[in-house]
Amino acid sequence: MNFDRLISTFSETHVFFQKRAFQSVNRNLTLRNWLFGFYIVEYEQNGEERATYGNNLLQTLANELAQTNLKGLSFTNLNIFRQFYIAYPHIMQTVSAKFKNTALNDEIPSFLPTLIQNTNSILQTVSEESVSSKILIERLTFSHFAELLKCETIQQRQFYEIETIKGTWSVRELKRQMNSLLFERTGLSVKKETLLNATHQNAISVNANEIIKDPYFFEFLGLKPKDVFTESELETALLSHIQEFLLELGKGFLFEARQKRILIGDEYFKIDLVFYHRILKCHVLIELKTREFRYSDVTQLNVYLNYYKKHELIEGENPPIGILLCTNKNEALVEFATDGIENQLFISKYKLALPTKEELKAFMQNELKKI
Repeated sequence: MNFDRLISTFSETHVFFQKRAFQSVNRNLTLRNWLFGFYIVEYEQNGEERATYGNNLLQTLANELAQTNLKGLSFTNLNIFRQFYIAYPHIMQTVSAKFKNTALNDEIPSFLPTLIQNTNSILQTVSEESVSSKILIERLTFSHFAELLKCETIQQRQFYEIETIKGTWSVRELKRQMNSLLFERTGLSVKKETLLNATHQNAISVNANEIIKDPYFFEFLGLKPKDVFTESELETALLSHIQEFLLELGKGFLFEARQKRILIGDEYFKIDLVFYHRILKCHVLIELKTREFRYSDVTQLNVYLNYYKKHELIEGENPPIGILLCTNKNEALVEFATDGIENQLFISKYKLALPTKEELKAFMQNELKKI
């Protein structure tokens, strides 16, 4: 073995065990979420107080669980878990196999023995064409399942299950293929295999870095994203300096959040920096792109502004303001997003309270010279 081979052996060994670790966490996360869905459905059908909560069960449950140390059990996620159990009853086979013969009875949740006894009745509705639960759990992350639940028919879902497993698709790739109506296009195509082969050749496979950024993993392990994954050193450094720069201006900026995580529909987004401006009485959202400007960046920032207007704006406050900072290391672009602000007096006021484009651009260019 030469030195280069020694280095590559370290890398190969690391990747091998890293994947095994991810697979282990994913299996347990998926089984846990399936059981949560089972508990909800079982309570809806047989719970002693089910009539008391009715349609508000999930929201009431989410509110109560929020008072515990359990993370990631929002109304949205509880609803996904419920759908997950209903759509994949045959995962019962894996749950049963995992717990049925264990000697550690004192570690088994009290509800599981009854669940295992009812395996046959739970599996009566399973389609013969279904991919086995063992393969599904080993090859798909829970985020894959969350996307697959959006399929309108069982046949459509099974199609995407098979193609995702065949192509080891990332969640992003699965979403892209679903949005491109691959199932429908395949059905209409004469040369189905040709279409699918071409699709797989251009598809993006799942990788370890993508798995570590999965929000379900963070919540399951009780970690914060910063504990596991950080942005590039350049972006991190710039965000830190931008934060200090704005606070030192003394113009009313109050720091509120960094990498602010918001949920829009069933998708998570992160806003780089969020300030509250004491004088303007509004939020200031800042997005940093360590690359050249793209028109889609303005659209993205406006989505965040619209979210804040709908969900964060309280009576007496002004609409939020967005600042977009872009750089390709040669020049800096600063853009203010003020769509939806109709009050001209307010616009004039914020131009006095906020740093100018020229100030921000000069700051960015000076920071980039240090790199």
